Amino acid sequence: QVHLVESGGGLVQPGGSLRLSCAASGSIFRINAMGWYRQAPGKQRELVALVTREGSTNYADSVKGRFTILRTSAVNTVYLQMNSLKPEDTAVYYCNAVVAGNDYWGQGTPVTVSS
Repeated sequence: QVHLVESGGGLVQPGGSLRLSCAASGSIFRINAMGWYRQAPGKQRELVALVTREGSTNYADSVKGRFTILRTSAVNTVYLQMNSLKPEDTAVYYCNAVVAGNDYWGQGTPVTVSS
């Protein structure tokens, strides 16, 4: 079992920055990858960025060059640094952890980009 707790969401103006955090607890030594997904109203949940245990990263095309996923050496905390935010980045952001093919999710943290 892995428990995920997110923080850092909020309201920001277009062009601004936010940093999301996700702390994992439980069987963290079994985590294969951690990442961030988002779900906007009326849309499906989509991958934003992920980082594997080995440190490989993958980003959605829509956030490349603006968002950066970071993880601690202990693999139990990941961050999503979001720069140059756009209104279309507005969504609830969910932390995800993959353990032996199973997905674990955080409760979600809302991000609103608006002037």
